[in-house]
Amino acid sequence: MKVIAYAVRPDEIASFEEYSKIYNHNVTLIKESFGPHNAHLAEGFYGVSILGNCKANKEGIEAIAKLGVKYLASRSAGVNNIDLETAKKYDIKVSNVPAYSPNAVSEFAVGITLCVLRNIQQAIRRVDVQNFGLSGLMGSELRNKTIGFIGTGRIGLATIKAFSGFSGKLIGYDLYENEEAKKYIEYKNLDELFAKSDIISLHCPLTPENYHLINKESIAKMKDGVIIVNTARGGLMNAEDLIGGLESGKIGGLATDVYENEVGIFHSDHRNSILEDDVLVRLLKFPNVLFTPHYAFYTDEAVDNMVEYSLESLSEFEKTGKSKNEVK
Repeated sequence: MKVIAYAVRPDEIASFEEYSKIYNHNVTLIKESFGPHNAHLAEGFYGVSILGNCKANKEGIEAIAKLGVKYLASRSAGVNNIDLETAKKYDIKVSNVPAYSPNAVSEFAVGITLCVLRNIQQAIRRVDVQNFGLSGLMGSELRNKTIGFIGTGRIGLATIKAFSGFSGKLIGYDLYENEEAKKYIEYKNLDELFAKSDIISLHCPLTPENYHLINKESIAKMKDGVIIVNTARGGLMNAEDLIGGLESGKIGGLATDVYENEVGIFHSDHRNSILEDDVLVRLLKFPNVLFTPHYAFYTDEAVDNMVEYSLESLSEFEKTGKSKNEVK
């Protein structure tokens, strides 16, 4: 199959070279993210590979459909950037990579939680300017906390297991309860989870139903000083409402690897430019907020998996018309 891969990072090239031979694909790699503006580059290709920061909206899908593209394989787990209805309308098969190493995200979630809980970010900044004082750095111990997990699928379960070693109380919420997760957590309804959790860790996909799940109303239901951790999708949080919670002290800390309007900002160097997103600028100024540039997934194993499984899906589509990672 002739495949065009968009948004290819240098660290993916070796994996593309390896797995394109295994799955007998002729792959063209380009570094620009996919969108309606460059969908025309897919002319002559049957398969398109994209990342989660690509804009596979109605216009983009329609454009590649007119070019004869039959398959769209995302190298990411989330599909909120893909207009699935339009893809279905034009009979374009879509797949994602839900099964890349869940440990990549789960270990990262534990790490950034500890950074906020123990004020590690502030301590590092102080030492960088030779300030070795302790004032304001007192933290608290994870073993004394109740941790609430929203989303208990593969990544959520791996994160639950990772946190279980700290002996804290673990609770969770999911529309579909996971029997394996029940060995570690007690399921609660969402309001109970908000009310009982000292730390809330997000691990659910972004859907129209849970858009801005973390908002003014839900924050009001939370414990004073709650810590919110997000390694899922930025759209799960209303950033303006987060600012209100941080300013009032209702939110004691925020550790997030994602931001709703991150496309065009994250994964780029903006040291010599002015950020035009005032909400992001305001959030970055809080000392108890830790932002990372959407790289919880970014391990050698996970990156290799993401390329391999996306090309595998394209091969399955070509041979059988369906894939085990097909998104309906």
